[in-house]
Amino acid sequence: MPARKYSRQREAVKHFLMTRRDHPTADTVYSCLREDFPNISLGTVYRNLSLLAELGEIHRISTGSGAEHFDGNLEPHQHFICSRCHTIYDIRVDQVDTLMDAAQKASPGSIESCHLNFYGLCDQCASKGFNEN
Repeated sequence: MPARKYSRQREAVKHFLMTRRDHPTADTVYSCLREDFPNISLGTVYRNLSLLAELGEIHRISTGSGAEHFDGNLEPHQHFICSRCHTIYDIRVDQVDTLMDAAQKASPGSIESCHLNFYGLCDQCASKGFNEN
């Protein structure tokens, strides 16, 4: 892939995600960056998020609610996604390494990565009496 021209806006998008742990949507990134970049467009934010995800500099997360979320935390971790409110939480399951080893043994090729999401009700939704259906 050819070298990309430096972009202050792309760097701002990446830096914004690196400082967050709440997995914002493109709309949230756009709203927050407008304070420092009043002329930034939503399209520019979407393009930069897509490029950063394609380059592996951020992760894209789909919750099933329609809007994609983005994660600047590249450390190995998994996600818990609430089936009701669609909030995303970082979790770390050490046994994933064992699962990856088992998957590699069963795989017809070389496994490079794994993105694992767990779904259920977060404590707040469960305490409100919501069920998963």
